[in-house]
Amino acid sequence: MQRDCLILFRSLTYAQRAERVLERAGITATIRKAPQSVSDRGCTYCVKIHAARMERALAVLEQTRLQTGRVFVAEADGTLQEVRR
Repeated sequence: MQRDCLILFRSLTYAQRAERVLERAGITATIRKAPQSVSDRGCTYCVKIHAARMERALAVLEQTRLQTGRVFVAEADGTLQEVRR
């Protein structure tokens, strides 16, 4: 089963920028509203990618100086495990 990774951003604008950067790097990404269980603010958005691409995606985002928030991996049972703060 494929696991997903959620990379949180402080706004929709940052999530949209991240999606474009990742797509240009060959990493499929989709924007979603962050689940309430992991969002400490009401307007948090995230980019969903395949967990196998997480390290590369974070490196690409760091190179472009896009500041990310917390990072979660979805477990097989649907729970989210925080892997980076």
